[in-house]
Amino acid sequence: MINWKKLNNVEMLQSIAEDKSDKSIIIFKHSTSCSISSMALNRLERSWDENEMAQVEAYYLDLLSYRDVSNAIAEKFGIEHQSPQILVIKNGSCIYDNSHMGINYQALKEEALA
Repeated sequence: MINWKKLNNVEMLQSIAEDKSDKSIIIFKHSTSCSISSMALNRLERSWDENEMAQVEAYYLDLLSYRDVSNAIAEKFGIEHQSPQILVIKNGSCIYDNSHMGINYQALKEEALA
């Protein structure tokens, strides 16, 4: 199971963007009313290996409740808004993003641990 941290304000996002450590941070943008988003979240959670991803911080954004944070993510990292969407942030930059059926654990792991 993924030890999600809830991303629910722009200040948290700013802290993520200012993190210059070498760790990877993932953000999963989830639409609670979308079946594709629920399926992508479920697939990711079932595949997640806590031992492999021990050094990765995982953030979960309920984008229906925190649309301002979702908009700030798109602006801050220069990416197009998608839902569902997964991002890998490293040294304050988005190094990877994918959405919908492109969200998969293996690709995420490769990017986050590179």
